[in-house]
Amino acid sequence: MKQTLFIVGARGAGKTTIGNLLAEVLAYKFVDTDENIQISCGMTIADLVEQRGWDYFRKLESQTLKAVSQKNRVISTGGGMVLAAENRQYMRQNGIVIYLQAPAEVLIERLSHNPENSQRPSLTGKSITEEIAGVLAEREPLYRECAHFIVDATLSIENTVLDIKSYILRQ
Repeated sequence: MKQTLFIVGARGAGKTTIGNLLAEVLAYKFVDTDENIQISCGMTIADLVEQRGWDYFRKLESQTLKAVSQKNRVISTGGGMVLAAENRQYMRQNGIVIYLQAPAEVLIERLSHNPENSQRPSLTGKSITEEIAGVLAEREPLYRECAHFIVDATLSIENTVLDIKSYILRQ
Protein backbone atom coordinates (compact mmCIF):
# COMPACT_ATOMS: atom_id res chain seq x y z
CA MET A 1 0.00 0.00 0.00
CA LYS A 2 1.42 3.36 -1.03
CA GLN A 3 1.51 5.97 1.69
CA THR A 4 2.57 9.50 2.42
CA LEU A 5 5.21 9.40 5.17
CA PHE A 6 5.93 12.47 7.25
CA ILE A 7 9.15 12.52 9.25
CA VAL A 8 9.17 14.81 12.27
CA GLY A 9 11.80 15.47 14.88
CA ALA A 10 14.23 18.02 16.21
CA ARG A 11 17.03 19.65 14.31
CA GLY A 12 19.83 17.09 14.06
CA ALA A 13 17.59 14.02 14.51
CA GLY A 14 18.45 12.79 10.99
CA LYS A 15 15.21 13.59 9.15
CA THR A 16 16.91 14.33 5.83
CA THR A 17 19.45 11.47 6.03
CA ILE A 18 16.87 8.89 7.15
CA GLY A 19 14.21 10.27 4.82
CA ASN A 20 16.42 10.01 1.74
CA LEU A 21 17.42 6.43 2.49
CA LEU A 22 13.87 5.40 3.44
CA ALA A 23 12.54 6.85 0.17
CA GLU A 24 15.17 4.86 -1.74
CA VAL A 25 14.33 1.61 0.09
CA LEU A 26 10.57 2.05 -0.46
CA ALA A 27 10.94 3.42 -4.02
CA TYR A 28 9.22 6.64 -2.94
CA LYS A 29 10.15 10.23 -3.77
CA PHE A 30 11.94 12.23 -1.05
CA VAL A 31 10.91 15.82 -0.30
CA ASP A 32 12.43 18.13 2.32
CA THR A 33 10.05 20.99 3.22
CA ASP A 34 12.88 23.31 4.32
CA GLU A 35 14.77 22.70 1.07
CA ASN A 36 11.57 23.22 -0.92
CA ILE A 37 11.01 26.59 0.79
CA GLN A 38 14.60 27.69 0.17
CA ILE A 39 14.37 26.80 -3.52
CA SER A 40 11.00 28.50 -4.02
CA CYS A 41 12.11 31.66 -2.16
CA GLY A 42 15.63 31.72 -3.59
CA MET A 43 17.19 32.26 -0.17
CA THR A 44 18.18 30.42 2.98
CA ILE A 45 15.71 30.01 5.80
CA ALA A 46 17.96 32.21 7.93
CA ASP A 47 17.69 35.03 5.36
CA LEU A 48 13.96 34.47 4.91
CA VAL A 49 13.35 34.68 8.67
CA GLU A 50 15.57 37.75 8.94
CA GLN A 51 13.71 39.54 6.11
CA ARG A 52 10.13 38.40 6.68
CA GLY A 53 10.00 37.07 10.25
CA TRP A 54 9.11 33.73 11.87
CA ASP A 55 5.34 34.15 11.41
CA TYR A 56 5.75 34.46 7.65
CA PHE A 57 8.07 31.46 7.58
CA ARG A 58 5.67 29.31 9.66
CA LYS A 59 2.78 30.20 7.32
CA LEU A 60 4.90 29.32 4.28
CA GLU A 61 5.90 26.07 6.01
CA SER A 62 2.23 25.06 6.45
CA GLN A 63 1.45 25.87 2.81
CA THR A 64 4.48 23.89 1.64
CA LEU A 65 3.46 20.87 3.73
CA LYS A 66 0.12 20.67 1.94
CA ALA A 67 1.61 21.42 -1.48
CA VAL A 68 4.17 18.58 -1.35
CA SER A 69 1.90 15.95 0.26
CA GLN A 70 1.30 13.10 -2.16
CA LYS A 71 1.25 9.31 -2.02
CA ASN A 72 4.59 7.54 -2.49
CA ARG A 73 6.46 10.37 -0.79
CA VAL A 74 8.70 10.58 2.23
CA ILE A 75 8.46 14.15 3.51
CA SER A 76 11.09 15.47 5.88
CA THR A 77 9.56 18.36 7.82
CA GLY A 78 11.27 21.29 9.49
CA GLY A 79 11.81 20.82 13.23
CA GLY A 80 9.12 23.39 14.04
CA MET A 81 6.46 22.02 11.67
CA VAL A 82 4.64 20.53 14.68
CA LEU A 83 4.19 23.91 16.37
CA ALA A 84 0.98 24.56 14.43
CA ALA A 85 -1.92 22.36 15.54
CA GLU A 86 -3.25 22.39 11.95
CA ASN A 87 0.02 20.84 10.72
CA ARG A 88 -0.05 18.10 13.35
CA GLN A 89 -3.65 17.27 12.46
CA TYR A 90 -2.98 17.43 8.71
CA MET A 91 -0.05 15.02 8.91
CA ARG A 92 -1.92 12.54 11.11
CA GLN A 93 -4.93 12.53 8.80
CA ASN A 94 -3.02 12.43 5.51
CA GLY A 95 -0.25 9.95 6.10
CA ILE A 96 1.92 8.13 8.60
CA VAL A 97 3.90 10.35 10.96
CA ILE A 98 7.28 9.01 12.07
CA TYR A 99 9.00 10.73 14.97
CA LEU A 100 12.80 10.41 14.99
CA GLN A 101 13.44 10.69 18.71
CA ALA A 102 16.87 11.49 20.10
CA PRO A 103 17.94 12.99 23.43
CA ALA A 104 19.26 16.57 23.53
CA GLU A 105 22.85 15.40 24.14
CA VAL A 106 22.86 13.40 20.89
CA LEU A 107 21.33 16.28 18.91
CA ILE A 108 23.88 18.73 20.33
CA GLU A 109 26.73 16.37 19.47
CA ARG A 110 25.49 15.96 15.88
CA LEU A 111 24.87 19.66 15.33
CA SER A 112 28.27 20.64 16.67
CA HIS A 113 29.84 18.43 13.97
CA ASN A 114 27.59 19.76 11.20
CA PRO A 115 26.16 23.10 12.26
CA GLU A 116 24.97 24.42 8.85
CA ASN A 117 24.57 27.78 10.56
CA SER A 118 23.40 29.63 7.46
CA GLN A 119 20.63 27.07 6.96
CA ARG A 120 19.54 26.91 10.56
CA PRO A 121 18.89 30.20 12.26
CA SER A 122 19.04 30.32 16.02
CA LEU A 123 15.54 30.08 17.44
CA THR A 124 16.36 31.65 20.77
CA GLY A 125 19.71 33.40 20.47
CA LYS A 126 21.06 31.05 23.18
CA SER A 127 24.01 28.68 22.91
CA ILE A 128 23.34 25.53 20.89
CA THR A 129 23.29 23.45 24.09
CA GLU A 130 20.70 25.64 25.83
CA GLU A 131 18.68 26.10 22.65
CA ILE A 132 18.41 22.41 21.76
CA ALA A 133 17.50 21.38 25.31
CA GLY A 134 14.86 24.11 25.59
CA VAL A 135 13.35 23.65 22.14
CA LEU A 136 13.25 19.86 22.55
CA ALA A 137 11.50 20.16 25.91
CA GLU A 138 8.86 22.42 24.32
CA ARG A 139 8.33 20.30 21.19
CA GLU A 140 8.67 16.73 22.51
CA PRO A 141 4.97 16.51 23.53
CA LEU A 142 3.95 17.84 20.10
CA TYR A 143 6.12 15.31 18.23
CA ARG A 144 4.62 12.54 20.38
CA GLU A 145 1.07 13.82 19.91
CA CYS A 146 1.19 13.58 16.12
CA ALA A 147 3.41 10.50 15.73
CA HIS A 148 1.99 7.17 14.61
CA PHE A 149 5.40 5.60 15.16
CA ILE A 150 8.30 6.70 17.36
CA VAL A 151 11.72 5.42 16.38
CA ASP A 152 14.98 5.63 18.30
CA ALA A 153 17.10 7.97 16.16
CA THR A 154 20.25 7.06 18.10
CA LEU A 155 20.37 3.70 16.30
CA SER A 156 22.49 3.34 13.18
CA ILE A 157 20.99 4.88 10.05
CA GLU A 158 20.45 1.40 8.58
CA ASN A 159 18.66 0.09 11.70
CA THR A 160 16.50 3.21 11.93
CA VAL A 161 15.44 2.78 8.29
CA LEU A 162 14.77 -0.94 8.82
CA ASP A 163 12.62 -0.21 11.90
CA ILE A 164 10.54 2.31 9.95
CA LYS A 165 10.26 0.06 6.90
CA SER A 166 9.01 -2.89 8.94
CA TYR A 167 6.47 -0.62 10.66
CA ILE A 168 5.25 0.71 7.30
CA LEU A 169 4.92 -2.79 5.84
CA ARG A 170 2.75 -3.86 8.80
CA GLN A 171 0.24 -1.06 8.13
